[in-house]
Amino acid sequence: MTEAGSAATGTRDVPIAPHLPRADRRARIAVQVKPQHASYAELRAAAVAAEEAGADLVLGWDHFFPLSGDADGAHFEAWTLLAAFAEVTRRVELGVLVSSTGYRNPQLLADMARTVDHISARDGGVGRVVLGIGAGWFERDYAEYGYEFGTAPERLRKLRGDLPLIRERWAALNPPPTRDIPVLIGGAGEQVTLRIVAEHADIWHGFGDADTIAHKHAVLDDWCRRIGRDPADIERSAGVSPKPGRYAEDLDDYPGHADALHAVGTRLFTVGLEAETGWDLGPIRDLVAWRDEVNARALGGAA
Repeated sequence: MTEAGSAATGTRDVPIAPHLPRADRRARIAVQVKPQHASYAELRAAAVAAEEAGADLVLGWDHFFPLSGDADGAHFEAWTLLAAFAEVTRRVELGVLVSSTGYRNPQLLADMARTVDHISARDGGVGRVVLGIGAGWFERDYAEYGYEFGTAPERLRKLRGDLPLIRERWAALNPPPTRDIPVLIGGAGEQVTLRIVAEHADIWHGFGDADTIAHKHAVLDDWCRRIGRDPADIERSAGVSPKPGRYAEDLDDYPGHADALHAVGTRLFTVGLEAETGWDLGPIRDLVAWRDEVNARALGGAA
């Protein structure tokens, strides 16, 4: 996910200062079930397996074609799949990492998220949907489905304009969402995207090593202060891999990368689960065990 970013928006010369999360934020693990090269039955089973392994969130992605392997291989649409995941899971939060505003009408997207929110509610409780959203980047999604790809600045302007419309639609729907649906924004551009995050997001998601993420946190914190928002209001999320920035081949040290990201303020850690690696739950179990250790230490320190 390389949302319209640094080449189009430049970088900000912001001194790196440690991001300080809210004291009550605990480490959480998100599993992105990649909806490619698999049957629906396999994807449904993967979502259930991720929940049973202890994940806190199960996510999809909003593309129409595979992002690795056979470019014309099997693939499924994000939001209809998410509705099915809402029926077969009981506890995990659910979302798409991330929906593109370029081919999602914002008011319809708000209604879709509200509907899945209700589907995911259990026993009179609240729903479990997180709305992941971004400016979009994969041109084939647009071209083959008849959407205008446009330029990076155009896609970012659309993202910025769509976010208030989504919240307005949530307020107008009957019935309304069961809770204030958290908004996760993905993207790393420092002049525009991270300012949009500061203005609208509950969660920011990015990719990179700990130094890269620490810098992005500093930029986002700076934007928050400029607009009068507490930087700690925004939970920080990042992809976890032993080899950040590309598909992992060495599956040995996911907790090591998570530790480094945790030290710079990340609290939501995303790992992929896919047919191409045989639905290997090992990294998820390792990260869940790491999460429990980290959170136990944090609780001990608080006591």
